[in-house]
Amino acid sequence: MSTVHRLSRADARRIAVRAQLLDLPRPTEMLDVVHHLTFVQLDPAAPVVPSADLVLWSRLGSSYRPSSLVSALEEQSLLDLHGLARPADDLALFRAEMAAWPGAGELKEWEVELREWVAANDGCRREILEVLRQDGPLRLRDLPDSCEVPWRSSGWNDGKNVKMLLGRMVERGEVARAGREGREPLWDLASRIYPDGPFPPLDEALAERDRRRLAGLGIARATAPVHPVEPNHVGAAGEPAVVEGVKGRWRVDPSYLDLPFEGRCALLSPLDRLVIDRKRTTELFEFDYQLEMFKPAARRRWGYWALPILYGDRLVGKLDATAEHDEGVLRVDAVHEDEPFPAVVRDAVEAEIESLAGWLGLDVYRPAGT
Repeated sequence: MSTVHRLSRADARRIAVRAQLLDLPRPTEMLDVVHHLTFVQLDPAAPVVPSADLVLWSRLGSSYRPSSLVSALEEQSLLDLHGLARPADDLALFRAEMAAWPGAGELKEWEVELREWVAANDGCRREILEVLRQDGPLRLRDLPDSCEVPWRSSGWNDGKNVKMLLGRMVERGEVARAGREGREPLWDLASRIYPDGPFPPLDEALAERDRRRLAGLGIARATAPVHPVEPNHVGAAGEPAVVEGVKGRWRVDPSYLDLPFEGRCALLSPLDRLVIDRKRTTELFEFDYQLEMFKPAARRRWGYWALPILYGDRLVGKLDATAEHDEGVLRVDAVHEDEPFPAVVRDAVEAEIESLAGWLGLDVYRPAGT
């Protein structure tokens, strides 16, 4: 039986920060960063800069160029899978799950319903594959909708037959994103995009994905609530741990234990993996944070797209800022200090704001009274 590692909250935070490449020294290669993190989220929201670019800038600093991410996707060293840019070498771990679609073993009720819906619209599925074979890559709007059974839901996807069928075809490994035309994704046959080669059995693939996920998180729960983008749990990966003052058991990557730690200041995307598991963020960092872009303006505490501020191994505040390129400024409406910043923290945060503005080619602007 593995030894249960006993960690203080500070130990756990430093492991999490180090695993996310947010300590010193900074990494230097964009592809190495994505490989270690396992993905960057290609979210279109860009009040400051798209989330993927902010995630990479916060690791690499101002040497990072967004064009390098675009090039990696075009050259397919990174692949867009469900809106996440993942290393092409990792696709074998997902093809195992695609081959088992809609699930392994006894299917859940919703998996049976999905299988039956796709089967009922098999004619449309085949027509989409043939159109892509002849003319792909294509936009969603260019694909035929000959579904016999419409998609029904209580949400905004009700009746969006082709969109929902394409999602299932991605899960089956039949189609894949092949870049963008403007802001619209392009779709093509997965066989033209995914690398050739064998893939492991599903149980081995899932275990390796857990191991890779834990290497990028450092410390995580064995089980966690379902997350719509990427799981926050790591199964049996790593070794067991307990964190002083936090209930329950954790899993820790032992390669991060007992290492020296040199922290720094960083401005994080609201979608950054250090903070995206809000429960873990509260438990380990004692940091209160929510993304408020969907709240009415009057109910926001920190701002539409407030950036969590990391200093050392603590999350210390939020930056309410917006890039106004037409005006040539990074507008800073507020720096919310969870507790009053010591001078050294305030200076580091101001330097990081100036660095972000300089990287964007903007000047820092603070409205009167802020």
